[in-house]
Amino acid sequence: MKNQFARTMYEVGQVNPKLVVVVGDLCHWAMQPFAKACPGRYYNTGVTEAATIGLGAGLSAVGLIPVVHLIAPFMVERSFEFIKLDFSYNEFPGNLVSAGSSFDYSFLGATHHTYTDYATLKTLPKTQLIYPAAPQEFDLLFRQTYNNDFLTYFRLPQTEHGVSIDKNKIKVGTGIKIKDGEDITIVATGSQLKSAVESAETLKKMDYDPEIIYIHTLKPLDTKLITSSAEKTKKIITMEEHSIIGGLYADVLEAVKEIPGVKVSPIAIPADFLRGYGGYEDHCKALGLTAEGIVKKVKTDFRRKK
Repeated sequence: MKNQFARTMYEVGQVNPKLVVVVGDLCHWAMQPFAKACPGRYYNTGVTEAATIGLGAGLSAVGLIPVVHLIAPFMVERSFEFIKLDFSYNEFPGNLVSAGSSFDYSFLGATHHTYTDYATLKTLPKTQLIYPAAPQEFDLLFRQTYNNDFLTYFRLPQTEHGVSIDKNKIKVGTGIKIKDGEDITIVATGSQLKSAVESAETLKKMDYDPEIIYIHTLKPLDTKLITSSAEKTKKIITMEEHSIIGGLYADVLEAVKEIPGVKVSPIAIPADFLRGYGGYEDHCKALGLTAEGIVKKVKTDFRRKK
C-alpha cells in the first residue's frame, strides 16, 4: 500500500502541478521519484504531526492541493484540533493519508494503535472517509477525489484483502456486492473482506447462503446497498478493525433502524485498549476478526430455531 501511495503521487503529481506532498518522516525513501520529478512540491517535516497538518491547511489556503501522510494515531488523535480548526473550520479541502490503521503497528502497543479514527473524523463537516485495502483501490479512489471540495481521509492498512474486484465497480460512495446471498448479510470493510469471503464455504456447509458486501467508503456510506440486503436477509454481521463505538456497526444500525425484524451483530474492537502485544494476526484472532470468528458469530447470534 505504501508503494502504491508513492506511485500514485508520482503519476498524479506530474499531471497536476498543484499537488504537494508532505510526510512526517514516513515513506521518505519511496517518495524520492516524486521529489525529483516534482521539485519544490515534496516536504518531509519530521516528527511534528500537528504542525504538519497546519502546513497542509496553509497549502490549501493558497490554492494548492495538499496530501499529508502520517501514522494514523498521530495524524487523527494527536492532531485533531488542527484538522478541525485549520482545515474544517476554514472549509479548506485536502487529503489526509494515514499509515498503520488500527493495530497494524501491533508490536509497538497501544500508543501506536488507533481504533476511533473514522468515528472521530466523520463528525467534521465536508469530509470523506475512504478505507481502501488494495493498491488498485487506493489509486482509483484517490484520483476520483483528490481535487474536490472535501477534506478526504484515506485509511491505508498494511494488510491487503486479496480479493479481485473489477476496477469499474470501484467508485467513491458506492459499496460493492462481492457475493449474492439469501439469508445472512456480511458487511465488511478494509482487510476484513478476506475473512468474509473465506467464511462463505463453511457457512454454506451449515446451510447458510451469505451475501457479502464490501464497503471502502465509510462517508458517504452506501446505505441503499446495505438496506436492500437487510430487507432480504434480516440478519447482518458487520466486520471492522475499528472500535464498536462510532464505526461501521453504528452506521449500519442507523441505516436499517426502520426495517422491521432486522438484527445487526458486530465483530469489532471493544471499547477498550488492546493491552497485550503480538502480531496483527494475533489481534485479529483474539477479536474474532477471522473467518472462524464469523462462523462463531453466526452460531451464537443467529442460531436457527429447530
